[in-house]
Amino acid sequence: MIWAYPSNGLSIFLFGLFSILYGFYLFRFWRINQRLQVKKRSLAWKLILRSIYFLLFLVALSGPSIGSALKEIKQEGKDIFLAIDLSQSMNAQDINPSRLQRIKFEMKNLVKNFSSDRIGIIIFSSEAFIQCPLTFDQNVIQLHLDGLNTNLVPNYGTDIASALNMAYQKFQNENDQDNTSKAIILISDGEDFGDNLPPVLEKLSEQGIRVFSVGVGSEEGATIPRGNSVVMDPQTNRPAITRLDATNLKAIATKTDGAYFEISDIAMEIPQLINAIERLEGTVMASRMVEASANKYFYFLAAALVLALIDLMLPLRTISI
Repeated sequence: MIWAYPSNGLSIFLFGLFSILYGFYLFRFWRINQRLQVKKRSLAWKLILRSIYFLLFLVALSGPSIGSALKEIKQEGKDIFLAIDLSQSMNAQDINPSRLQRIKFEMKNLVKNFSSDRIGIIIFSSEAFIQCPLTFDQNVIQLHLDGLNTNLVPNYGTDIASALNMAYQKFQNENDQDNTSKAIILISDGEDFGDNLPPVLEKLSEQGIRVFSVGVGSEEGATIPRGNSVVMDPQTNRPAITRLDATNLKAIATKTDGAYFEISDIAMEIPQLINAIERLEGTVMASRMVEASANKYFYFLAAALVLALIDLMLPLRTISI
């Protein structure tokens, strides 16, 4: 027999407590009835009955497992790419401490919820690059997130389609192309200067790859820091203002059967994003057979309850008058 919840200390404590309380009960019973005729045999039977079902309760509490059987354990997971915008506008401080710093913090917390999933990182601005291929290694992912900054990519505008197309290509290169559990978390302020979105979205939709877009910023916007100054608008010769443009991000999510979420000082929808990703059906990554024992606590618990009911409903007569 194997015990699922072995705890000798707890069992000894409960047995000792039972013995003390029941001894006090017998002593009190004897004192009250010392002038009455007490049937010692009946009192002994009552003690034996209560001791038996108390011991059965202790056995059930320990989780007795009898016998064994082979059980298949399946490991399910998803493939997720984080596509993170590293254009200069992500340095704007309309979200404290900045858009990029907030994203790094939120993504580091997000990936902790998906330890059984493969996660990769794509960084982009005017071009897209693989920062981290799909991996189960949480430490590697956290290290790459820590190192994100806007100097990692060329900054000549923002092309969201380049990041989505790269994620699509990487998914296609995987050996398990039939895996339907693929998703992209697109993180950007929505400013897009590319014109290749429609064909990319069509390919993603055909392959069942969902895009969960995350808008970062505020409608009021903010200036873009550059050294000790700010980025200037060459047309007006005034500080350039970057604002959250959710239109493209919402359209991308809608066309790929994904969802749109927002991060700002008044909206924090990362928990909703985590829930949406968790609801995606995972794909079996691996399976193995293990020998498992069956917990038979119920039989001991049922026997103890039956004896306890007998003790309550059919009390033994202990006193003759």
